[in-house]
Amino acid sequence: MTRVVVLSDTHAPRRWKTCPPEVAAHLRTADVILHAGDVCTAAVLDELADYAPVHAVLGNNDEPDVAAWGAAETLRLTVAGVAIAMLHDSGPAAGRCARMSRRFPDADLVVFGHSHIPMDMTAVGTRVFNPGSPTDRRRQPHGTLGLLDLRDGVVVGARIVPVT
Repeated sequence: MTRVVVLSDTHAPRRWKTCPPEVAAHLRTADVILHAGDVCTAAVLDELADYAPVHAVLGNNDEPDVAAWGAAETLRLTVAGVAIAMLHDSGPAAGRCARMSRRFPDADLVVFGHSHIPMDMTAVGTRVFNPGSPTDRRRQPHGTLGLLDLRDGVVVGARIVPVT
């Protein structure tokens, strides 16, 4: 089993001064960390890399050092046999699953951020997953992150976890 911790919209240093203890508790169990953008500064990615390998995409608020760190607009990777696509902004909620299915036809899972609204939904054969934000909950009741358990090409478990 491969444990993936999924983050987005950490918005450092305004919202993320250092890794919150509730987030760190989950990061200690991670085999892989995905960050779906709006890190804002690459120092957060370096901090996350102390826990596990990190893969990140660029958000609309990211500084140039995040791109220099290696984050791209979109990312495709395979973790434990699961084909994952990542981007920050998946566009409007209406038609999201169909749009992501067309854009990433080979992906088993599309991870995104931007809205700060956690979601896990499958439609049109594509699962889309937004972990929300652990530090900037906006109109949500809690700050959140995502946990994925992957094995042999299957998403065995997916949860949105409150951390505030």
